[in-house]
Amino acid sequence: MLAACETIRLRSGEVLCEPGKAITHAYFPLEASISLLALIDGRPGVEIAMVGSEGMLGVQLALGVTAASVHALVQSPGAALRISAVAFRNELAHSPALLRSMHHYLYVRMAQMETSAACLRFHLIGPRLARWLLMSQDRIHADSFHVTHEFLAAMLGVRREGITAAASALQRSGLIAYRRGNLTVLDRQGLEAAACGCYAAEREAYDALLC
Repeated sequence: MLAACETIRLRSGEVLCEPGKAITHAYFPLEASISLLALIDGRPGVEIAMVGSEGMLGVQLALGVTAASVHALVQSPGAALRISAVAFRNELAHSPALLRSMHHYLYVRMAQMETSAACLRFHLIGPRLARWLLMSQDRIHADSFHVTHEFLAAMLGVRREGITAAASALQRSGLIAYRRGNLTVLDRQGLEAAACGCYAAEREAYDALLC
C-alpha cells in the first residue's frame, strides 16, 4: 500500500472533504492533525472528532461508502501520506488484515464521536479545553503549536470569552503557556488531571483495539 501512496504536506486551513461530496483520496497524517466538523445549518460547526498520526481520513471507504459525511479541516500543518480512493479500495479488497484494522479504527472513531457529543453537553469548558489540547499534542507529537482563541471557540462550540477564561486558568496553574497564538504544554501530567474523563476513555478504546 505504501507504494501506492504519495507524501504531501497539508496546509493549515485546507479543506480535505465536504459532506455529500465524493471521497477522492484517503489521508494518513504523519505530522499534521485534521479536525472533523459537523455541519450546522449548512455551515461547518463544532468539532466531533480529530485525526492525526494515530488514524486516517477516509475510513468509510472500508464500508464501501464513497461520499464524505463531515467537513475535514487541517488543524495543524505537516506531512501526510495520500492514496487515491480507488487504489485504497483495491488494497482493502486484497488484504483482510488491512480491512480488519480499518473496521477497528472505525469503531474507535465512532466511540470518539459519541464521547464528544456527551462531553459537549455535560462538561465544563476548562476540562474540555484540557482534553482538546491533550488530543492535539498526541497527534502532532509536539509540546508547542499555533492555535487562536477564535479557532478553539469554534472547535469546542463556545464563545471566545469562555475560551479566554479557561485558557487563562490553565496558564495560571502552570499547565500551559500561551502568547499571541503560540501555545506550549508545560505540565502534561497536570493537564491530564485537569481534563475531563473523556480523554482517558478515548485512550482506553484506542489501546484496546489498535495497540
